[in-house]
Amino acid sequence: MSKQVRVFLLKDVEKVGCAGEIVKVADGFAHNFLIARKLGLEVTEKNEKSFEKRIRVVEQRNEVIATQTSLRAERIKSIKLTLKRKTHDDGKLYGSVSSGEVVDLLAEKGESVGKSQIEFDGGKLIKATGTYEVTVKLSSKLQPKIKLSVVAE
Repeated sequence: MSKQVRVFLLKDVEKVGCAGEIVKVADGFAHNFLIARKLGLEVTEKNEKSFEKRIRVVEQRNEVIATQTSLRAERIKSIKLTLKRKTHDDGKLYGSVSSGEVVDLLAEKGESVGKSQIEFDGGKLIKATGTYEVTVKLSSKLQPKIKLSVVAE
């Protein structure tokens, strides 16, 4: 059984926690991944009190970021995207819709996101005309869904 250690996260780590949290993880994961990549610091009895001040600062910053992100999520939710593509006679696309195309459409609407933040319905590729739901991962908690209509040219 591996030893558990407490780690103060300096940055958000997917499936582990958000920056400013103290989490319990396996000893090897803490030292070989989190601490080695400067994503976290080990919490000991001596330095635990110094993290309390950092936690308060991070919590205040996170509140501001959460407010901004929720406003952005509301803006993104209201966006409806239409993509015109060449199709076969049966409505199937030549190729498939890429996350890069969705990023470009969102940029035209004034929202800047990365390709890795775009996720299609269940991770499946879009290969036919129709209306699809696309998830935009802004944070681990906020993932607004937008409607993407793929139509023939």
